[in-house]
Amino acid sequence: MRRPALPDASALPTGVALAVASVGGVSSAVQSAANAELGERVGNASFGAVVSTLAGSALIAAGLAAMPSMRRGLRALPRARLPWWTYLGGVCGALFVTIATYVVPAVGVAAFTIAQVTGGSFGGLAVDRAGLAPAGRLPLTAPRVGGAVLGVAAVVLAQVDRPIGDLAAGMLALGIIGGVAVALQGALNGRVSAATTNAAGTAVNFVTATPTVLVAGALLGAFGTGWSARLPTEWYLYTGGLLSVVIVACLLISVRAIGVLRTGLSVVAGQLTGALLLDAVIPTAPHATPAVLAGAALTVAAVALAGRGARPRTPAARS
Repeated sequence: MRRPALPDASALPTGVALAVASVGGVSSAVQSAANAELGERVGNASFGAVVSTLAGSALIAAGLAAMPSMRRGLRALPRARLPWWTYLGGVCGALFVTIATYVVPAVGVAAFTIAQVTGGSFGGLAVDRAGLAPAGRLPLTAPRVGGAVLGVAAVVLAQVDRPIGDLAAGMLALGIIGGVAVALQGALNGRVSAATTNAAGTAVNFVTATPTVLVAGALLGAFGTGWSARLPTEWYLYTGGLLSVVIVACLLISVRAIGVLRTGLSVVAGQLTGALLLDAVIPTAPHATPAVLAGAALTVAAVALAGRGARPRTPAARS
């Protein structure tokens, strides 16, 4: 059975796809700050992730009622005959959120970021090489490997003058696994989106992510007694759900056009940019250092380097 004709995000110009991924990175930086602050105010680190995921799911439910394209895309899924594991992108995202809850308090944000980017960069290489993303199988060329290495170096440079904390090997290994999970999330969600619509791919992500995050939150004590009395009133602390929808949509759009590795590096560039913006607008935040500015510039170079060489070979549609 031939797949129904659907909009092809892989036709996006490369520059547009890179910009979309960078927007996802900025959104990720802002979301992380909001979720962390919310969890700190309530007294449980995983609480922010739970609220963010539930709010994102509520937005998806509203979108399902208001967007015919989302309903059409979901109805097209059975005809796409995708393998069952392609629907687990949301589980990978939930795994990353849960890992961050454990690792960040133990080793600090800087060490976790380095571990995450390490896993994401080389996980992106592996995912692209295996052809799991809709962009097709991408070879392990010297520019792509060099771009991954340069991306890790950029984050290390950006954090060089910040406290690292206790470099526990086990926790850093979990951070690397979290980075690989993000790479898999983008690839799997991209496959679902390529078979249906971007809106349907986003919905499928939250269908699998929400129960996973709720179970993790329950195990980590997010639903303990007394949390309702400590809820802050600042509206911006509850924007994590909206930002999570933006992040997932940006990932699946850009992965289809430029592959997992370049998407991941562009997201890192956006995260560094978002961090600079947050440092500028939050009074208590540290000022941007030369190391952070140099790391942001080096990440842009990593994206450019990884884009050199062979173009992706998109798999033929199934008949």
